[in-house]
Amino acid sequence: MIPHQPDPAAPSAGKKFDSDKFDDEHYPAYTMGRAAEMLGTTQGFLRSLDEHGLIQPERSSGGHRRYSRYQLRMAARVRELVNQGTPIDAACRIITLEDQLHEAQQRNSELQSSD
Repeated sequence: MIPHQPDPAAPSAGKKFDSDKFDDEHYPAYTMGRAAEMLGTTQGFLRSLDEHGLIQPERSSGGHRRYSRYQLRMAARVRELVNQGTPIDAACRIITLEDQLHEAQQRNSELQSSD
């Protein structure tokens, strides 16, 4: 029996497996189509979040938008607000302020724990 040899043409051949990407909520792992499907929305909705400045997705080498889990959570929250009747520009502003507040609270907790 011949031992299994990795296929040198395979995408992972010769590359180190980066398990940190599984845990990185900012890693742009999702295509626009997949992201829209996961959120139950349209690709146009995701493009509008980019236009409103809330989410700036990474771009693949081919120029396609790629979204992270963090960005998808923000988009899901905007979708909730829009479904409740909030205009999209106001929803984006609310999410931005919520995110800034959360970051400030985290920094404050870190500073208090380091004392």
